[in-house]
Amino acid sequence: MKGGLDARLAEEIAGFRRDGVYKTLNVLDSPQSAWVEMEGRGRVLILSSNNYLGLSDAPEVVAAGKKALDEFGAGTGSVRFICGTFRIHRDLETALARWVGTEAALTYVSCWTANEGLMPTILDERDVLISDALNHASIIDSTRLCKAQRRVYKHSDMADLEAILKEAGGARTRFVITDGVFSMEGDIANLPEIVALARRYDAVVAVDDSHGTGVLGATGRGTAEHHGMLGDVDVITSTLGKALGGAAGGFTAGTSSLVDYLVQRSRPQLFSNALPATVAGSALAAVRLLEAQPDRVRRLHENAEYFRGALAEIGLSPLPGRTPIVPVILGETAAAIRASAMLLDEGVFVTGFGYPVVPQGHARIRCQLSAAHTKDDLDFALAAFRKVAAKLALV
Repeated sequence: MKGGLDARLAEEIAGFRRDGVYKTLNVLDSPQSAWVEMEGRGRVLILSSNNYLGLSDAPEVVAAGKKALDEFGAGTGSVRFICGTFRIHRDLETALARWVGTEAALTYVSCWTANEGLMPTILDERDVLISDALNHASIIDSTRLCKAQRRVYKHSDMADLEAILKEAGGARTRFVITDGVFSMEGDIANLPEIVALARRYDAVVAVDDSHGTGVLGATGRGTAEHHGMLGDVDVITSTLGKALGGAAGGFTAGTSSLVDYLVQRSRPQLFSNALPATVAGSALAAVRLLEAQPDRVRRLHENAEYFRGALAEIGLSPLPGRTPIVPVILGETAAAIRASAMLLDEGVFVTGFGYPVVPQGHARIRCQLSAAHTKDDLDFALAAFRKVAAKLALV
């Protein structure tokens, strides 16, 4: 690498360290679970994982991945239309469509690529793409790739959304996209009002339900089920890498025509190898396991409610909500980073976030609960929070 570029990167990295935003990768020596083995620290409790249902190390999910590896091999060889689609991909896509209440689904190697393969493929200069201000980075980057006119409405502000829909009246397609669950806040999209506005103004609604799939609703079918609206959302993108086993992969679900069009024209689908069969196998097993064991979702909801209430009793300030994402607002970035380091010293792995990930003065510890956590696990974490909060004079 040329000296000038390397020197500039090194200088910027030094700035990350000075500003307290440098990220350290903690190395794990065991599967994702409620507790993990961390290199140099031993056994620690995980409160920063998207393994919401505890399926990452579920024996049935692991066994299904191994079976698919034996049956279909290590790799797919090329893209699906060139060298063939494995049966496991078709079976998974059928199960996912049934699960989220759509006609069809198409898998990608991540939800990021599902988003990048959606909007730039179906929208152009004649269309208007309307996005919530707090949408995930994958949606933001996908809108930048899209040739449609781009508009952003204030977070969950229905009046602002309606004003934009009115202004976009001449567009061929008005396309509204929102996170189902906003990952930094833990709040849920106002899907009933978004869909009602979309119907009034002849718009399409898409939901990135990455933190809702397997999490929200009585049976974990996501934000639409949470609101009693299964089948009412036009397009759903989501991930296989969180609640559904946590391996990798994503998908887009919608009408048969939409999915067929993506097969024909979506660049991430046309120019990338398919999802590894072992990942498809474990994800399919996760969907089937969740269908058979909806109590995992109930336990997840109970854990989130208990933990959020107990943090408030300590005197901390968790954001209110009904999801397993429980942000604890600490104020300044340095306080969040220091608190996360002290919690890790107490055996609790949870991440602190500050500016520029969140606004100045709103730095936080983002706790993420799992159905795999027992009440004893949560009480262990709460004792650590109480101890660290006292040391930092947060309560």
